[in-house]
Amino acid sequence: MSDTLIFAANAVLPIVLMMGLGWILKRVGFINDSFLAQGNKMVFRVFLPAMLFLSTYRIETLESIDFGFVLYCEGALIVIFILGILLTLPYRGRPGTRGVLLQAMFRSNYALIGLSLASSLFGQEGLAAASLLAGVFVPSMNVLAVITLTIFTDKREKGNGELKRILFSTAKNPLIIGALSGLLAVVIRSFLVKAGITWRLSDITPVYKVLESLEKCATPMALIVLGGKFELSAVKTNFKPIVFGTILRTVVVPVLGLSFAYFALQMRNGAHFAAYVAAFGTPVAVSSAIMAGEMGGDDQLAGQLVVFTSIASIFTMFASIALLRHVGIF
Repeated sequence: MSDTLIFAANAVLPIVLMMGLGWILKRVGFINDSFLAQGNKMVFRVFLPAMLFLSTYRIETLESIDFGFVLYCEGALIVIFILGILLTLPYRGRPGTRGVLLQAMFRSNYALIGLSLASSLFGQEGLAAASLLAGVFVPSMNVLAVITLTIFTDKREKGNGELKRILFSTAKNPLIIGALSGLLAVVIRSFLVKAGITWRLSDITPVYKVLESLEKCATPMALIVLGGKFELSAVKTNFKPIVFGTILRTVVVPVLGLSFAYFALQMRNGAHFAAYVAAFGTPVAVSSAIMAGEMGGDDQLAGQLVVFTSIASIFTMFASIALLRHVGIF
């Protein structure tokens, strides 16, 4: 049991420590608000799209997708999204806050923590299942996040104007563009394979290396920016939504996502469950706060939720993994 707790701590503590570094750098004057604002834009418009493009592009073939496994996660994501709309009703008078809380409920830290977590839980097979799911699940979370933050903002229009705004914001969002570009590249690659052409994007070595470098920059830069923007004095003001959002993300979602798969659908595949833990048991995605800042949401609350769900998930991931080991999944 102690190795499970140590494993969970090792998965999330680097995130908290990197954010702590950003907070210290801001307090000692090494970085300022102007740097944080530009860094936020750079992460949102350059680094994260590159990360999403590559995570989608790494799907081997469309035929390799286990649709039953993927459809469960997609269906659970939609159910959690709808449930989140209902559970966040008490904050309907504060659209920016409500959007951030709703996003926190369904948007997990799949890319940053989830993939390595799945690998540790079920080896190469777990990583393969999680990587396969990433190409569909990560873009889906981002599409829902764009819709959420577009609808639940303080600036809203009525009627057709509102619908156009949602569609336009979704279509031009850099993260959506990155994910859909990756999916398009997979489709093109599939046609090339059928035509007997073995060429890959990775064959253009300089371009591919640049994309990989941008991908590697996304996580540390995002965490430093979030840490720099974190305000301890604001925790008291946001205490109730922080507690509410942390419970939704680290308790309600894992219970729903994992227990339904185990009890209702009688799923027992260890590799698939490794991916489910990655999808439903990890803390709020780091990029959620970056996106909230760019789209008019309460980015301060979003950053605090990243910190507190990361800390809480050390214990809730431990509980989930321990229970799944107890029933023989891992």
